[in-house]
Amino acid sequence: MKKEPSVELKKLAAFMGMPFTAEEEKEGVVEEIVKLCSFENLSSLEVNKGGGGGQKFTAKVVVENQEFFRKGEVGDWKNHLTEEMKDRIDNITNDKLKGSGLTLGLTK
Repeated sequence: MKKEPSVELKKLAAFMGMPFTAEEEKEGVVEEIVKLCSFENLSSLEVNKGGGGGQKFTAKVVVENQEFFRKGEVGDWKNHLTEEMKDRIDNITNDKLKGSGLTLGLTK
């Protein structure tokens, strides 16, 4: 996604049965969606900057919105997850994407 976001977005749209039309591509719709979904844009939204808008996952676990955005850098997981946690997430992701044609350049 980070290397070629427009290419990956088009693959995702096609996978979901909603491919972009030639007119949409010509009008820059793909690039606009990439821009709106960029780390820079999402992390700068007011709702994601401060506390008070946390997401409740269980009765005891609340994650503040600003915690969803860290550095936006490939490999930053090493500062937050153990190798075992990373492997577990990779296995779940591979299992869920199996047969979809979608692949991820999973972490090393």
